[in-house]
Amino acid sequence: MLFLLVLIFPILFCLYLLPTWIAIGRNHNQAAPIIILNIFLGWTFFVWICCLAWSCSNNVWSKK
Repeated sequence: MLFLLVLIFPILFCLYLLPTWIAIGRNHNQAAPIIILNIFLGWTFFVWICCLAWSCSNNVWSKK
């Protein structure tokens, strides 16, 4: 049972922070609010879905 918990917890934690990683990886203009909302309110699933959609939006810094 402990092995299963040790295996599943990191996977779920990575999924929980997915919007944060996407926002940082895409160099999103609003990465800070996405990270804050995801960490503190992401457990409410609705906010997590909103953060995921927001992090995938086209609002990114241009590479000049």
